[in-house]
Amino acid sequence: MSKIIADYYSEIKKYLDEIIKTESDQIKKAAEMVASHISDDKIFYVYGPGGHSNLASQEVFFRAGGLMHASAILDEGTLLSGGALRSMAIERTPGYGRIVIDDYNLQNGDLLILTNAYGINAATIDAALEAKDRGVTVISISSFSHANNTPENHPARHPSKLNLHNISHLSIDSKIQVGDAVINIEGQEQMVGAMSTFANAFILNAITLETVEILARKGISPPIWKSGNATGGDEWNNQFISRFKGKIRKL
Repeated sequence: MSKIIADYYSEIKKYLDEIIKTESDQIKKAAEMVASHISDDKIFYVYGPGGHSNLASQEVFFRAGGLMHASAILDEGTLLSGGALRSMAIERTPGYGRIVIDDYNLQNGDLLILTNAYGINAATIDAALEAKDRGVTVISISSFSHANNTPENHPARHPSKLNLHNISHLSIDSKIQVGDAVINIEGQEQMVGAMSTFANAFILNAITLETVEILARKGISPPIWKSGNATGGDEWNNQFISRFKGKIRKL
């Protein structure tokens, strides 16, 4: 392995170690909230308003080893497939996040996990505010440091200048530093090697693991996706799909 790859691996491990060290209690609390929903056979929502933050909602949706009760909010506005510059412009548009929450018809008593690396953009803040206005419980995954160190006049910020971690019912710190990338290469001005996708995916899968363990202790076996590419995968998944058709929009 080259030194630069080893350095990147070390940085990834350092971030994940720090998340385990400082965020384990918050992850467990989030899992308890998800487990409570699943115990009542209620779906929960995962939304990543922003270009690559959308990957977080896809990480736990229709995913081998993932909870079938997870409903990803995959709004076309900020998906990179609709155009990267368009995505960035939309995530900076005040009011857009409220439209998305309304479109998915989240209601009092629902549970929403909002994942955004930086936790400052207009779509993210509006989604959180709209959800809370509707009586939805909001769990957030974002970088406290990135939000706290972003100037109030940054063009990505919501007009309120609020940070996601300050307005959520439960906040988990992904530890991402300003700029996301972590590796310096001599002779290059810009750093390379982004970190946020690793952190978001780890936290979301950690919540899933804790949730399943909590439910197992209660004698509950939640439906969990099996890879359709594994032997028996289709047969396994087909036992449960009718329970979620019509309840999960993107299924």
